[in-house]
Amino acid sequence: MNKLENFNKKQLKKDLPEMKSGYTVKVYQKIKEGEKQRIQIFEGLIIAIKHGKGINATITVRKVTSGIGVERILPIHAPFIEKIEVVKKGKVRRAKLYYIRDKTAKQSRLKEIKSEPRKVEKKA
Repeated sequence: MNKLENFNKKQLKKDLPEMKSGYTVKVYQKIKEGEKQRIQIFEGLIIAIKHGKGINATITVRKVTSGIGVERILPIHAPFIEKIEVVKKGKVRRAKLYYIRDKTAKQSRLKEIKSEPRKVEKKA
């Protein structure tokens, strides 16, 4: 392994949840204003995941605020990302949900995946 690959491997975050297109997530982002530092939460729908699982991986998160769509492209492993929390799991059949940009907020609702604990039966 060369030095660059070794450095990149150390920078990867290990506590990330499973994320897919269609999931609604809360992204906790550190913001530094002068000497003060605070955390800003951006909650929205993941419409795209790009660049794989490596150090360059990004997610595109979209939310509608006051009738205006806001999209942010966020690098997953950036040091200013405090944590990412999955709020809801939506069922979609596409990897990239760019068609949602043309829909209204009400039309862009997705079916939710209900996750129930599986019961395992023991054989006698």
